[in-house]
Amino acid sequence: MDTFALVVTIAVALFFTYTNGFHDSANAIATSVSTRALTPRAALAMAAVMNLAGAFLGSGVAKTVSEGLIATPTGDQGMMILFAGLVGAITWNMVTWYYGLPSSSSHALFGGLVGAALAGASTVHWDGVLEKIVIPMVLSPIVGLVLGYFVMVVILWLFRDANPHKAKRGFRIAQTVSAAGMALGHGLQDAQKTMGVVVMALVIGGVEDEGDAIPVWVKIACAAMLSLGTYAGGWRIMRTLGRRIIELDPPQGFAAETTAAGVMYTASFMFQAPISTTHVITSAIMGVGATKRVSAVRWGVAKNIILGWFITMPAAAAVAALSYWIVNLAFG
Repeated sequence: MDTFALVVTIAVALFFTYTNGFHDSANAIATSVSTRALTPRAALAMAAVMNLAGAFLGSGVAKTVSEGLIATPTGDQGMMILFAGLVGAITWNMVTWYYGLPSSSSHALFGGLVGAALAGASTVHWDGVLEKIVIPMVLSPIVGLVLGYFVMVVILWLFRDANPHKAKRGFRIAQTVSAAGMALGHGLQDAQKTMGVVVMALVIGGVEDEGDAIPVWVKIACAAMLSLGTYAGGWRIMRTLGRRIIELDPPQGFAAETTAAGVMYTASFMFQAPISTTHVITSAIMGVGATKRVSAVRWGVAKNIILGWFITMPAAAAVAALSYWIVNLAFG
């Protein structure tokens, strides 16, 4: 029974990664597709490959997720907490995907874990939640917005005398590089989050010891599922990011992607902070769009997206807590 619970929990974690891939694939490619720098299928294929590569670039974010948010629970109750947390995250992913709202899969996962831990009377590391989740959640969109604005201002100044047609054609080519960098950062961030959950399941199941290196098969499985999910696409959310916030041109798309990728690499390598790729690319698009004129950004759509950010963790936590009580009633 213990082995069965472990296998089921890992399978659910990998399914979460798959939903993360198709939910967040828009983050990496929406701007490139909307500016016609890449065709949708070519963009998805490129994003899938770069997500796979990004998953192998580090393990700092995985360590934060597996050890820094909740105390690793033990026994059957521990596996139920992990299972319920994943159910909460998957449920919120599916709801927001259905409505085309680019919410954060990452914060759905964090909310799910915290909600299930509270329901199961397990310890939550509130200092870790504050330092590694809440503060980056607030700061990363602000940094993305401001940095996106200034990157676009620099591009406008550098190319102020360039032929507009030639400049746009050049930036379409450059966008293939910036979109690849964005997808690599997505793999670096989001594949590691699931690795952290799988490692926690292995520790609960007695297969691994806390603090051990992440097994290679875990990295491969998480990276592969993220890539498969990415290739499955996320057309509803892509339309929101690529068109409904602002109509992007190639220079703007390049600026937004470059900004978002830079913020993700910094958060991963310098702070081991699991930030939301959705938050960063959305705020970067807003910042870039504001250089045209503030009214060019459809702030009504942006307001709905920001509202989604603030309800994601509590909503996923509530679903996870409910899931824990149901599972505990059935199997406890």
